[in-house]
Amino acid sequence: MSELAIEREIDRSKMQVSDEVAIQISGMNKWYGTFHVLRDIDLTVNRGERIVIAGPSGSGKSTLIRCLNALEEHQQGQIIVDGTELTSDLKNIDKIRSEVGMCFQHFNLFPHLTILENCTLAPIWVRKTPKKEAIERAMHFLEKVKIPDQANKYPGQLSGGQQQRVAIARSLCMKPRIMLFDEPTSALDPEMIKEVLDTMIELAEEGMTMLCVTHEMGFARQVANRVIFMDAGQIVEQNEPEEFFNNPKSERTKLFLSQILGH
Repeated sequence: MSELAIEREIDRSKMQVSDEVAIQISGMNKWYGTFHVLRDIDLTVNRGERIVIAGPSGSGKSTLIRCLNALEEHQQGQIIVDGTELTSDLKNIDKIRSEVGMCFQHFNLFPHLTILENCTLAPIWVRKTPKKEAIERAMHFLEKVKIPDQANKYPGQLSGGQQQRVAIARSLCMKPRIMLFDEPTSALDPEMIKEVLDTMIELAEEGMTMLCVTHEMGFARQVANRVIFMDAGQIVEQNEPEEFFNNPKSERTKLFLSQILGH
């Protein structure tokens, strides 16, 4: 897999990271039956940080970010998101989910609803946003992801790249403070990847706290504050991008980079 070049100039000076902690994970473990999928995860994410999580298939990357909004349940340790501890308490889970947006590999849009209806459904039902305001907000974010003209179409009428941008706009309509991306470009054709990454870069430039599981190493180099490498359910190495790519410490990281970057 070759690196996708990111052509646009990225203004890192806009991407300020605050001292405020957005996510704190301490001693987190997760099992599927007897399979120990996440082992002793410790991670602090500050507000405004952009973290790329890389690693081979089956390393626990997607499971880790799915634990952050209780799509997966952790069995040991502590996860605090935006000051709220993630427990089995449904009120806490709802509170965290209302602050955390998520985009998946598959777009998970409702096929029977228009793009506009997909974007206004949750704000109206979950946030109790008045319909007029929900529509205005949806159009604002569809404008932001550059597809306002698709508002009255159905998901099946859009390309994969457009559907993924709708999925991002839909998440933004809930006004999340944190965005999680689980391999958002892996189901897309190469020419569609760029348009989705451009949307994510704009979010980063606006200071959104982001955790992104991706194989797009060009994006990691140019947008991330920190790259985390996972293998066998553990965080093996983490560093700022320049150091991570040019001077990896662990043999497992070196092997992974040589395979994914082809050198």
